[in-house]
Formats: sequence, structure tokens, C-alpha cells
Amino acid sequence: MKVLIIGYGSIGKRHIDNLISLTNCKIIVCTKQKQDNYLKKRNCIVISSITNCIKEKPDIAFITNETKFHVNTAIKLAKFGIPLFIEKPLSNSMNRVNELESIVKENKIVTMVGCNFRFHPCIKRLKKLISSNKIGKIISVHSENGSFLPDWHPYENYSKGYAGRVDLGGGAALTNIHEIDYLYWLFGNVKEVYSIVRKISNLKIDADDFSLMLLQFKNKIIANIHLNFFENPPSRYCKIIGNNGIIFCNLLTNEIKIYSSKKKKWTKELKLKKYDHNDMYIEEIRHFLNCVRTKKMTINSISNSIHSLQIVLNAKKSSKLKKPITMK
Repeated sequence: MKVLIIGYGSIGKRHIDNLISLTNCKIIVCTKQKQDNYLKKRNCIVISSITNCIKEKPDIAFITNETKFHVNTAIKLAKFGIPLFIEKPLSNSMNRVNELESIVKENKIVTMVGCNFRFHPCIKRLKKLISSNKIGKIISVHSENGSFLPDWHPYENYSKGYAGRVDLGGGAALTNIHEIDYLYWLFGNVKEVYSIVRKISNLKIDADDFSLMLLQFKNKIIANIHLNFFENPPSRYCKIIGNNGIIFCNLLTNEIKIYSSKKKKWTKELKLKKYDHNDMYIEEIRHFLNCVRTKKMTINSISNSIHSLQIVLNAKKSSKLKKPITMK
């Protein structure tokens, strides 16, 4: 199997290593960088243009370049019927997204947008708990993801990385789309968005480093989502409030506890003593490869991921206009 990797950043390298561990594949890397020791050790072929990469007839492609270029890259590959794994977020705008969706549907191409937290054991357990009506009717949700951007990749200048650059599709709201995605996966479509999205810290970036979103789902659940690039130490959790209790999920310590309003006490639901963060990425690749093999729709196809993208784009619009935005 030939696998094409578009982009050679940290997430591209992660996928290369995971693919090698899972498959006996030949990897082609599309990058303008020269072949280095990392690529040589893994016997990767380096090609500088997408056109020449396509001539190699890859069986699947992973799009891991900067967010701004995702859709245009995907369209070029989709025209050749290549199954696509696109790193989150799908894009930083709706420009050509519908065109890509049409090409994919017309050619029946298997696609997946890589929101790996759908494969986190805690998030999967949350879905089961909600489905089993563990705390009764869900009323509201609070989700938070705060971390210190300079700590993400200490080996590079954070101000030059895509996450902090508007021109490359960065910013806290888009880069941290995981929280929006898993809440959409848990609770369904969003009806209305009200938000503040802006740059408020002294980080040397030009993209938003703070986002506070208030979402009303079509099922009337209200969620507030706090995202930032300046919190140190980091915080990442989800609190779900129902009429019979509370579910608290800490995604840094990998544990879930439940409060029973009837018993008036907390009980431990899940505690992962040893959890490798990379396992989520491995599971999502396994899922994608299986769907390609069986020609089935993935858990997060392009069509599915468009709603999450629209939530973030409407949050930005809401912040700019200073009013709630109704989702179409």
C-alpha cells in the first residue's frame, strides 16, 4: 500500500510513525524540505509537488499541511478518487468546502477528518453514559481546554507556528475544535451560537488566543465552551449536568466521576492509570483504514465535519457582530 502524506510537521510525523507501526506501507511525503535523517530512517520517498505525488498513484492520502490549504489540497486529490484523511480542522473558511463535498459524494470517496478525541476512552464512555440516561435529562454542559501555546512545541518559535497565525488558519477557536467536535458528537446539531473570540493575552501571535462560546443545541441543551492558548498549568475537562446528577470528565488525568442527586455523593466511573495519548491517533487510523478497506463511511466524514466547522465560523461571526447567530 502506498500512503501519501501532505505536509511535514509534528502531526505528519506522528501519522508516519503510526502508519509504519500498523501497516507494511510505502510512504510518500509531499514537502519542499529536503530528505532528512528522520525520513531516511523510515525509507520515505520525498516529492516536492502534489502533481508528481499523484503520479505515484497513492492508495490513500493524509492531508496534514496548514489548515488554510486543506480544502484545495483535498480537491486536487479527490479528483483522482483517492481516499482522504484530513487533519482537523477541515478548513478555516467555507471556501470550496461544498465543492469538495460534491466531488467526494460523486466519486464515492471514503473521507475522514481527524478529530482524534472521538477515540479517547473517556469521551467514548461519556457517550455510553449519556445514551444510558445515567444522570437523567441533560440540561447544560461546560467544556474547557486551556493550555500555554509556547509549551506545545518548545523546540520551535511558537509565534511562527500555524496555530498562532491568522494567515495559516490558526487561532484557539479553530485549533481547539476538538471540544466543539466531541460535543457535537455527543449532543447533535447546534441551533444557535453566541461567542467572544479574540486576542486578549500578551502572546506574540496575531490569531485569537481566547474563545468563549455559548451553544444552544437543537435538543435545547445549553453548552458553554472555554478555549485559550495562555493557561498555565493547563486545564481540560467536561462537566455535564442532568436533572438527576452530574458527570465530570477530566481529560488530563483521564478520569470520570459521577454525582448522584439522589444518593448525594460522588462515585468513580473510570480512571485510566496509564494512558498513552498516541493511542487515540492509532485508533483513528485503524478506523480509517478499515473503512477504506470495507468502503464504509467513517465516524467523521467531510459531510459530518462541516457542521463543527460552521459552529466555529459562526462563533467568529457572532463575536464580530456582537449578537447570536442562528445555524442554518
